[in-house]
Amino acid sequence: MDEILMSNKVKTRGLAIGTAIAVGVVSLPTVAAETTALATDDWVGISFWIATAAMLASTAFFLIERQNVDDKWKTSMTVAALVTGVAWYHYTYMREVWAMEGSSPLVYRYIDWLITVPLQIAEFYLIMAAIGAATLVMFRNLMGASLVMLIAGFFGESGAWELFGDSSTEVWWIIGMAGWGYILYAIWAGDVKEASESGSDGVQFAFNAMRMIVTVGWAIYPIGYMMGNGMVDGMSTDDMNILYNIADLLNKSAFGMMVWYAAKMDS
Repeated sequence: MDEILMSNKVKTRGLAIGTAIAVGVVSLPTVAAETTALATDDWVGISFWIATAAMLASTAFFLIERQNVDDKWKTSMTVAALVTGVAWYHYTYMREVWAMEGSSPLVYRYIDWLITVPLQIAEFYLIMAAIGAATLVMFRNLMGASLVMLIAGFFGESGAWELFGDSSTEVWWIIGMAGWGYILYAIWAGDVKEASESGSDGVQFAFNAMRMIVTVGWAIYPIGYMMGNGMVDGMSTDDMNILYNIADLLNKSAFGMMVWYAAKMDS
């Protein structure tokens, strides 16, 4: 009986701590910053607004639920909260850039991705580490491939380094796709897949769910790249930004939700 009471007290205290953290996040000054009004037919701006609100809600949820899973999943839940929290912070600014200037916040979007995508790669490593199957080589290769993907994408979209002349946009897209292709190989047929097969039901679920997100969800980004950079007729940067916002919302929030569900299965 004493052990049950002690366990309940620990859970109650943990929930209170998680709730306090979530409330603190919601109360950050950036949320209360002045916001430029969006036109009712500004679908790009509306997509920025929806993504901002959803990222904040996801962050609060992950922080609260972190207290309700086993210890081995707490770090993974923290990373999930970091992914959506960082994205929310950047979206509050990207939304303003769009509303005030009507321009695509390309640089800030890639800054966000350079932080959140490696965090998602780290999530794979943490899940493998939970079953003792993670290796430094695995982490290094996945992280390196993700950086190739992002850096090539930035050079291609921004025109910051037109190394390949008039074909730079297309060639950088191909290089970025090669980085993504390596990640797909590693999680579908390489050492990461092999390591996951020794995990529990929760680990297996998390790995398979995240693998589908990286495969299907991340496929949206190269399509958006093509739409906004003249590789698809009739499409513009407006279409690209809407697609990028939808992709970020689905991939980052869903990514964390899959980790949370797997943690509840194991807990």
